[in-house]
Amino acid sequence: MALSSEMNIVNQLSNRLQEVLLDGKWVAGTNIKEQVSDLTWKEATTKLSQLNTIADLLFHTNYYIEGVYRFFETGNLDIKDKYSFDGPEITSEADWTNLINKFLHDSQKLINVVNRFSNEDLNQTFVKADYGTYLRNINVIIEHCYYHFGQIVLIKKLLKEEKTNS
Repeated sequence: MALSSEMNIVNQLSNRLQEVLLDGKWVAGTNIKEQVSDLTWKEATTKLSQLNTIADLLFHTNYYIEGVYRFFETGNLDIKDKYSFDGPEITSEADWTNLINKFLHDSQKLINVVNRFSNEDLNQTFVKADYGTYLRNINVIIEHCYYHFGQIVLIKKLLKEEKTNS
């Protein structure tokens, strides 16, 4: 029966990633994909006060998603915090669509990689001991995604409110 509980942890992690990133509705009633897919590039790049734009937040979130799945595939962690908001300039609907599609692709890659792990894999050291285990870092990615997802939802509401009031 141990194998069943091992697989359950992996399934739970991949399901939580799927929930926040692509198609879940249980925790927040929506997900990142749903929230960004109906925005125009102009809405996604609108700056409100000192807040990041939705495009900035989507790039930033995906920067870590891509970096982590690439680490799981190659053993190399090539991302640096200082570059996590250095996204491409979005100046057209095509640019925005490309960013969304990259996010969708990279999200699915991370989910697929996590889904292939065993319980033993989850206990491996992530890069170095200071960073903890694979399990800890997958949970951190999920938490990071929910954090920025909440910002996206709030900024989107503010944009709609501003549009309604103008």
